[in-house]
Amino acid sequence: MMMMTTMTWKWVIRVIVVTVISVGINPLKVKGNTEGDALYTLRRSLSDPDNVLQSWDPTLVNPCTWFHITCNQDNRVTRLDLGNSNLSGHLVPELGKLEHLQYLELYKNNIQGTIPAELGNLKSLISLDLYNNNISGTIPPSLGKLKFLVFLRLNDNRLTGPVPRELTGISSLKVVDVSNNDLCGTIPTSGPFEHIPLNNFENNPRLEGPELLGLASYDTNCS
Repeated sequence: MMMMTTMTWKWVIRVIVVTVISVGINPLKVKGNTEGDALYTLRRSLSDPDNVLQSWDPTLVNPCTWFHITCNQDNRVTRLDLGNSNLSGHLVPELGKLEHLQYLELYKNNIQGTIPAELGNLKSLISLDLYNNNISGTIPPSLGKLKFLVFLRLNDNRLTGPVPRELTGISSLKVVDVSNNDLCGTIPTSGPFEHIPLNNFENNPRLEGPELLGLASYDTNCS
């Protein structure tokens, strides 16, 4: 009787395993893998001659054991710190899936391409540091959705276009530095920009200002 019971259980377990495999369910898949997938997509878009991303193993259950990644107690990614890591390549839209991310630190690399509009989905973001790279294109107006943002440092890149007026609605914003780019238009002075030093906008040959509210179009020289 015991032999029959043991055999029966083995049969049941085998049926369960076969069923799980046949319907494509991975028993190791957890919520953290969405973030791991997004970060691994970033890894594949970057050139990493110093192997600082070597620990980014996509077969792990979640990325909280990877170097340069910090997670909270719920194993959600809160910090990505790859500043001064000799990386090149480009950013990816999938970064916008890191909804608990508070610090995105990618400064002092050789990252090219544009800033993905999807970064505006990082609703918990406090610090966005992309300075000292080779990033081009415009500053996405979607960054105006980052209502907890305190630090926005995009200086020393090749950014063009105006400073989005959507940023003036971020009351938490304390530090903005967009110097040494190729921005155009006028320097905003409303909301948090009232307290941003003018030298944080310097060395943008086509940027004028400070803006005189109601008297000048902010997209001057942007055509």
